Amino acid sequence: MMYSKPVALNRDLHSALTVSPSPTGYRFASDVLTVMLAASEFFDAGRIYPIIFSVNRDTDVVPLALMGLEERENLFVSDDGAWDATYIPAYFRRYPFVTMEDNEGKMLVCFDEAYDGLNLEGGTPLFRDGEVTEKTKEIQAFLQDFFQQMKQTGEFCRILQEKGLLRQISAQASLVDGRRYALNDMFVVDEQKLAGLPDDEVVSMFRSGMLALIHAHLLSLRNLGILVERKNKRETH
Repeated sequence: MMYSKPVALNRDLHSALTVSPSPTGYRFASDVLTVMLAASEFFDAGRIYPIIFSVNRDTDVVPLALMGLEERENLFVSDDGAWDATYIPAYFRRYPFVTMEDNEGKMLVCFDEAYDGLNLEGGTPLFRDGEVTEKTKEIQAFLQDFFQQMKQTGEFCRILQEKGLLRQISAQASLVDGRRYALNDMFVVDEQKLAGLPDDEVVSMFRSGMLALIHAHLLSLRNLGILVERKNKRETH
């Protein structure tokens, strides 16, 4: 489970803390079926993963990369923890760090205390002489950029919802051994509704880059077949 013990990074409490790559690689993500994507990732992620949307009961829309065919499955993490694809979603790359909001609305840099790459020696220091190191500055910049990208993604998703462009679908997947999997509660852009938008709205979406993102999403759905191939390969080895 990711972020099972999140704590705020503190220069006094964690002055001696160092960070190293996990000896188990990406095993922390081996049971993650879907992962949140920023819209800026659609073009890279969409070449590998199906991109779908989740709509919760508050009607918040979130784009997700689909990693497998059943709960607690990630077909892109090998047994030794290696990532078996050319693009790794930013949500995984930022781990064990994350931004969280405190009671006053201030954004804090936090980390998962359960991460096995944290040490008191042997890694890259996060602080030196009471000041943040270049490594920590890199982490802060990455987290800030991801946070801003997700804010922009939220606006993209809001417009999709506002224009009624999302439709719910289900998909069936069959393995060579006869087993079948049902993928439910997925939302995708409705191409008919998109085609029915007034010309001025389509032009506006083209100029804003929304149309390119939608096309990347729709093309990515072909990768559902790749998931089935990966599942078949894993089950026969």
